[in-house]
Amino acid sequence: MRGRVFRKTASAAVLTAILTIAGCASTGKIAPQDSLKDASTLDAGSAIRAANADAQWPGQEWWRAYRDPQLDQWITRATSGSPTLAMAAARVREAREQAGVARSELYPHVDAAMSVSRKNWPDNDFYGPGPYADTTTWDNTAGLNLSYNLDLWGRDDNNAERALDVAHVRAADARAAQLELETNVVRAYIGFSQAFALLDIAQETLEQQERIADLARRRLQGGIGTQLEVSQAEAPLPEYERQVDVYKEEIQLARNQLAALAGEGPGAGEALTRPQLSLATPLPLPSALPAELVGHRPDIVAARWMVAAQARGIDVAKAGFYPNINLAASLSQAFAGGALLSFLTSKASGYSFGPAISLPIFEGGRLRAQLGAASAQYDQAVDHYNATLVAALKDIADQVVRVHSLDTQLEASGRSVAAARKNYELANEGYRRGLTDYLNVLIAQTQLLRAEDGQARVRAQRLAAYATLTSALGGGIDDPSNGPEEIALAPSKHIGPFSRPSEAKNEAKSAQK
Repeated sequence: MRGRVFRKTASAAVLTAILTIAGCASTGKIAPQDSLKDASTLDAGSAIRAANADAQWPGQEWWRAYRDPQLDQWITRATSGSPTLAMAAARVREAREQAGVARSELYPHVDAAMSVSRKNWPDNDFYGPGPYADTTTWDNTAGLNLSYNLDLWGRDDNNAERALDVAHVRAADARAAQLELETNVVRAYIGFSQAFALLDIAQETLEQQERIADLARRRLQGGIGTQLEVSQAEAPLPEYERQVDVYKEEIQLARNQLAALAGEGPGAGEALTRPQLSLATPLPLPSALPAELVGHRPDIVAARWMVAAQARGIDVAKAGFYPNINLAASLSQAFAGGALLSFLTSKASGYSFGPAISLPIFEGGRLRAQLGAASAQYDQAVDHYNATLVAALKDIADQVVRVHSLDTQLEASGRSVAAARKNYELANEGYRRGLTDYLNVLIAQTQLLRAEDGQARVRAQRLAAYATLTSALGGGIDDPSNGPEEIALAPSKHIGPFSRPSEAKNEAKSAQK
């Protein structure tokens, strides 16, 4: 008897194994085609190498280098009230909840159901003279169902890991949005400051021209000037008055822009006073570029998490080629007739339990197409990461070149202003004494105006270059520990209960120890 039972058990096990093997569809050697670039292998270029001075990475409050308390307060105000950041935070919450939904598939599911109905039985030829003929009864049922997917091939586990990786992507996107907002506020504030500087130049030029016109009129009254000189001196006045109004308009528009960046109405910007920016901070680069850049820029961190998410997507698609086993059990209670709750004491109960196995035998190419799509999505994520990394290095190199150029331009513009001012003073003094005509004054004044305008713009551009370079370096928003581990950036080599992402990471850590 025992031998017969053993033979039956062995036959059932062999049959199950044969069906399992037969049920495993072929993947057709479908795999990703692209690979991640190693940041350390990219040539950073001579500009970055020359600027490397083993400097620290930017801090989280990098804008304090401008030494303007009003700017500090406004950035705090903007980051706490920006609708853009609020939307980014909402997307993070949504992604986290979606990850929770995916994680719930890893646990047993228990459902309960109960039905209570009142039924009237007819008394006619079709029904017959049964015991319930022309009566009304209660028909009640109750059931308890349990299901648990063994997830032998890690489908649900990898799907949960993928959802969690997407949540990490959204969190990194939120940090990138914060960095972009901070940089935009700083740039707008620098433009606000520049408008004040240009307004000073325009007002000074207008006042100079008014003094020249007054001098021309007095020279005419004294008999040593001409009406042409008076006309020439008065002609530029309307244009200079227009320029003054232009810069006043720019100041008000900058206030409106800063208010909008803070998520407030235009009236909030009216309280902003003239900026007091001062930047004496040197602009060296960390010597770890570009290898450590991948952990400091939020957009690169987000791209890496997306690669990890798509790698888990490949694992999910591979798991679909293998049999799926689901354990199910149910307990039911039913009763027809009697009182409303009489079914609770009834012995009309039943139960069932056992495994349910699904085998992918012929899917018409669906599984291969899903794996091919997952592999293509992984390649897209890899290509996006590579492009983001290359663009980041370009941004840094561009800003290093720009900073060096602006330093040279600022020194040259200073010499230009000094020379133009001296020339103007000589021309003005010569005209006042009657030694030269007004044309020399006009030419000298135009040169001085252009030189001062150019110097003010170069100063503003250098202030903005610091913000752009700091943003290109990550702005102190992210920490390298926020990114995924290297092992998570590639699909699993083997599908099974011992190759899931979480366990693979633990195995890798143990191996390193």
